[in-house]
Amino acid sequence: MKIAIVILNWNGKHLLQTFLPSVVEHSPEADIYVADNASTDDSISFLKDHFPEVKLIQNSENFGFAKGYNVALKKVNADVLCILNNDVEVTDHWLRPIISLFKNNHELAIVQPKILDYKSKYQFEYAGAAGGYIDKYAYPYCRGRLFHTLEDDKGQYDDQQDIFWASGACLFIKNDLFHELGGFDPSFFAHMEEIDLCWRAFNQDKLIKYEGSSTVYHVGGATLSDNNPRKTYLNFRNSLVMLAKNIPHKGYTSTIFKRLLLDGVAALHFLIQGKPKHFLSVLKAHISFYGRLGQIKHFRGDHSFKSNYYQIRSIVWAYFIQKKRQFNRL
Repeated sequence: MKIAIVILNWNGKHLLQTFLPSVVEHSPEADIYVADNASTDDSISFLKDHFPEVKLIQNSENFGFAKGYNVALKKVNADVLCILNNDVEVTDHWLRPIISLFKNNHELAIVQPKILDYKSKYQFEYAGAAGGYIDKYAYPYCRGRLFHTLEDDKGQYDDQQDIFWASGACLFIKNDLFHELGGFDPSFFAHMEEIDLCWRAFNQDKLIKYEGSSTVYHVGGATLSDNNPRKTYLNFRNSLVMLAKNIPHKGYTSTIFKRLLLDGVAALHFLIQGKPKHFLSVLKAHISFYGRLGQIKHFRGDHSFKSNYYQIRSIVWAYFIQKKRQFNRL
């Protein structure tokens, strides 16, 4: 089985300096690629001078995360693709459990390893933790992370587990499936595109798993921090689009309406916190969503949908009202 690790980069020389050495050192089983999104720093010369063994794909412009990978992965020949952020440190033998899992389960489509926080290595990381799920309204959460509450890693998720979505920080997917699904939705640009991809795979009865014996460490927010209103905009817009694209026909309108109301509550919360730019980002996200309804309707015309995509009705209710702060309390 041939594995390719593909790292998307945009003006991230400092991240490549820090994190690429661990990938090269601990990944002898894989070909390693850096897909560069038309960086204007000296990422390219750095790679050519210091990592000549790493294959370089140069995109013609900054396509963002989604389209950037779509364009680059057309040039990669492998059975399994590892989509890896440029701010991830990998560990010794991290690929072995993943390779074994794919070899022993031919139905398997997508895998995520354990993702811990690079800055607090005893703690799960926000983007993926021990595997992702969504509630009925497409709010994401993880084993090991509910909203901004992170669990310490005490071995409680050292298992193999079926999950709903795998984090784009480190996601393994069969190459043919990635292209069969049409890749990431390029209209997302960045954020939530991996959940949308996994949801489309789920609607085709594909198997997605978490492998807890493989560990990586992720910085998170190295490209766009949580305090950036642009990130708030992309998260809310893309989550709404994803929900509208992938939920079943039954209860469609009421589910979307309730989600819009919940977003309104979140927007007011930003305002109360003294974050008017984030409040405006939610409003802009909704306006953009309304403008995409025609595209969404066209997409849904050619697809089938499964109703059992969520395990709990509302993570918002469970977390903020019932005060459940750990995954095993849900």
